[in-house]
Amino acid sequence: MKTIVTTAYRPTEVTKRRTQETAQLLGLQAVERNKRPIYKLHEELAADILVCKKERLELYPVGQSEPFFFHPNSAGFRSKRPLENDPLVEVSGLALGDAFLDCTLGMASDALIASLVVGETGRVVGCESDPVIAHVIREGLKDYQDMPKLHESMRRIQVVPQNAVDYLKALDDDSFDVVYMDPMFTEQIAKASNFAPLRNNADHGQLTEEWVAEAKRVARKSVVLKAHFRSTDFEAFGFNRRVRPNTKFHFGVIQMNKSQ
Repeated sequence: MKTIVTTAYRPTEVTKRRTQETAQLLGLQAVERNKRPIYKLHEELAADILVCKKERLELYPVGQSEPFFFHPNSAGFRSKRPLENDPLVEVSGLALGDAFLDCTLGMASDALIASLVVGETGRVVGCESDPVIAHVIREGLKDYQDMPKLHESMRRIQVVPQNAVDYLKALDDDSFDVVYMDPMFTEQIAKASNFAPLRNNADHGQLTEEWVAEAKRVARKSVVLKAHFRSTDFEAFGFNRRVRPNTKFHFGVIQMNKSQ
């Protein structure tokens, strides 16, 4: 499905300029809004609509009336708890100064927690294979104004618009301390409202032997998988499952423990 870039309902010079810059950067067509509602743009253009507002970007996939846009999602409340007790941090062994690769960036919630943990001396990279979604998240991480205590951690996250396996293949051995994957849009998020607008847009790729093998080559400390508690991927790919009672998600880990 093609994507068209346009302005907010009542454009300003700022949103007009942002629309043109976004279209040029992503290689997309920009169109005049002319006060048309989203559903009318969908009907007339048969395309997903990326709306450039002053404060954020909003993506309206065809058939969806609710937009996808960046917000901290679960990282908002997770960041208020002791980070050392966060299940991702516990299972991965992530620490200050580490390098963390999120193969399935999504809303960047996990990457944001990782960025808080690794701090200024660490590094966090997130892969998103869809270039439009990647741009929405990258711009959101850069421009989000609420929750000031998270701003520095947001700004440190590097968004890579690339398939995770392809990105891993290009990396040297032992390039990151922790490699993390949370394959999206399977059973575990079927009812997740934050992702509802993107069910038909995002990469539905599931775990493969190649993906896990590349992650193990790249990771120094650990490879971590998050999946639905019914998932058989933990056992199929050699992850040590960490059961979390009364939750829909479990974590699994492959300890690498390579010398630095």
